[in-house]
Amino acid sequence: MNATISSPTVGIAGQAASTRVLSIDIFRGITMAVMIFVNDLASVHGLSKWTYHMPAKVDAMTYVDMVFPAFLFIVGMALPIAVKQRLKRNASLASLWLHVVLRVIALLVLGLILANAEHGDRARMHIASELWALLGLVGAILLWNVYSGLSSRMVLLLRSAGAALIIFMFAIFRRSTPGGERWINFSYPEILGLIGLTYFAVCLIYIPTRRWRIAPVLWLIALVAYNIASVARWLPFAHVPMYIWPFGNGAMPTLVLAGIVTSSIFLGDHRWTTPWQKIQLALLMSLLCFIVGWLLAPFGISKIRATPTWALWSVAASCALFTALYWICDVRKLTRWAWLVRPAGSNTLLTYLVPDIYYFLAGRTGLEYLLGHFNAGWPGIIRAVAFTVAMLLIAMGLTKARLRMQL
Repeated sequence: MNATISSPTVGIAGQAASTRVLSIDIFRGITMAVMIFVNDLASVHGLSKWTYHMPAKVDAMTYVDMVFPAFLFIVGMALPIAVKQRLKRNASLASLWLHVVLRVIALLVLGLILANAEHGDRARMHIASELWALLGLVGAILLWNVYSGLSSRMVLLLRSAGAALIIFMFAIFRRSTPGGERWINFSYPEILGLIGLTYFAVCLIYIPTRRWRIAPVLWLIALVAYNIASVARWLPFAHVPMYIWPFGNGAMPTLVLAGIVTSSIFLGDHRWTTPWQKIQLALLMSLLCFIVGWLLAPFGISKIRATPTWALWSVAASCALFTALYWICDVRKLTRWAWLVRPAGSNTLLTYLVPDIYYFLAGRTGLEYLLGHFNAGWPGIIRAVAFTVAMLLIAMGLTKARLRMQL
């Protein structure tokens, strides 16, 4: 995930540009909005099964199952732009890899805070778990905020305070298990950690081969094949922990590589230069992913099992949606309609954390009225919509106040 991707030399439609790639920001913002909505909707009862994640044993998928894949797809779309701009500022590959590793560590730290927040033992930590999580996130904001107008000494002081607060929160964390007292649980690093590990896996293959135009397509094909073999259990080593093997079973890297391929269609140096040619090529890719996913349906259709059909149908949907946004935002120049989601797309990491900060604050202060009311049927849907709008407005206000996180 990258909250500050920009393209100062070329616009996505091929024209000169000095601003961010708007369609990527808006796509990211829409994904953020849907994520907030479906997460809140998960606590609403009495709705159709198509409004929730499908169970692991069911061969089906809903739009909810495509939200996380959209995040990974966007990571892939932004990756070539980020690598190109970073190497333009500093041609050192060592510096680039250091940046990659530090970003992965940051995402893992944030993910572990969120994943462990509900399991802290107050008696052992001498602090409520909600307050522990809030302080950890405050430390993260201090450490990774984008500061402007402050002296370098003050920035260093704020970042050092943030790092010290995170380290202290990790040091005091304790949880109770049937086996006794335990420290941080690393088994599930939350969505942010999964994104970080997948980002690292894709960097391992993309950065060394970034100059070869056909490489992303070949890697995508290879990862789909690997995903098939993994789901079919032809490759038992594919099921080791992601800390050891960040490629997992291949499904999540497939989504990121598909984003890289899509980014290459719209931003790459190739013979398809007109907007209509790029749209045709992207729609062809979307159609091919859908057809191949349909052919691979016998291997299962499941987000929980990370099957190839789930990955490819998610790619098909993301690619088609982005193509539509490209036509609307970059070709037709119609962007005012996205005023609510656009800040979330440009300040993604902070927007991602805003709902969690609210939940932790609500749990700590006891202001949990909304969590226990309007949680069935249409009132629940209205509540989820209102909550989503509120979170996006808060993210917008924070962005205008120049509070922005960057890894």
